[in-house]
Amino acid sequence: MKRAEPTPAPATERRLRLLSCNILAGASVQRYSEYVTRSLNAVLPGRSKLDNLDRLAEVLPQFDVIGLQEADAGSLRSGFLNQTRYLAEAAGMPFWSHQPNRPMARLAHSANGLISRLEPSSVLDYPLPSRIPGRGALLARFGDGADALAVMIAHLSLSAPARAKQLGFIAEVLQDFPHAVLMGDLNTEVRSAEMKHLFATSSLVPPDQSTPTFPSWKPRRALDHILTSEKIQLDKVWALPQAFSDHLPIAAEIRLPSHIAPRPHRTRR
Repeated sequence: MKRAEPTPAPATERRLRLLSCNILAGASVQRYSEYVTRSLNAVLPGRSKLDNLDRLAEVLPQFDVIGLQEADAGSLRSGFLNQTRYLAEAAGMPFWSHQPNRPMARLAHSANGLISRLEPSSVLDYPLPSRIPGRGALLARFGDGADALAVMIAHLSLSAPARAKQLGFIAEVLQDFPHAVLMGDLNTEVRSAEMKHLFATSSLVPPDQSTPTFPSWKPRRALDHILTSEKIQLDKVWALPQAFSDHLPIAAEIRLPSHIAPRPHRTRR
């Protein structure tokens, strides 16, 4: 069943464009063999990673709220560069925050990242339940009370039992927000048992169709998602054609009642 073409937003509504991207700490992977052949490059800084981040930064101003996964928080592999901050500044976006997790000595330090044209009223870090600690979710709230837009950015575990616990936790956190978005690398398809349970226990609704994002060079699996609650109109979801890592970025355009969340800042470029 095809989604009808979105109608123009009336004066009582406004549009926001969202983007979620697992950036693999700036590394570019174009085939499975490169996980092995480029394993040394994965833990060492290099010009190619900065060039890759610069290409991504050119895309970001098209969007209002961006969620990053596997952004380096400032370790050896990035040349001790906070990649979320670097991307925000390179793109001319006014607000950014990050949630460091899973440090591996000083070699690698992954983080969830938020880059935004909207000013968040609060940003909260949540550790996610897991047998091996280190996974987390970042919750940005735009606006106050019932008029807030809640955006949660998460990178879930590889095992289904851990993902089920993590999505159960996320459902509990988001139940207080009528206007909520969950986006990130959830490491599972939308029809999995744990995702079905998420939709049954929260206000988030499944998308009309899956959007394959992995692997980026020949996308077959829809592991990255932008999910919205019932009170948010989801007009379209698409994968960007540009590959900045082993995942394609996933984008969405949503409609909100005009009184929800603050107005975006328009940057000059």
